[in-house]
Amino acid sequence: MFFAVRLERGGPWDWSQDLREQDGWDEHARFMDSLVEDGFVLLGRPLDGEREILHAISAPSEETVRERLAQDNWHQNGMLAIKSVERWTILLDGRQA
Repeated sequence: MFFAVRLERGGPWDWSQDLREQDGWDEHARFMDSLVEDGFVLLGRPLDGEREILHAISAPSEETVRERLAQDNWHQNGMLAIKSVERWTILLDGRQA
């Protein structure tokens, strides 16, 4: 199953700092890299404006999505919050083309 997951930056996010200069960046980056290596996060990137992030996630359920993302240090400290999790049926997929 695929999910479109929208996250929002907030809480202790320091808007005067770049993404890689935020508190806890190294731990967050390692965690996110592990989700990509596991095939959980397929695509991810901040949207225009940099306040929201969109991830394409492969998981068996919405509960699994929420549980896995809750392990991230930035979710735990409020720097990222899940705004929405929507089941996404892929009809067009050009990644293998």
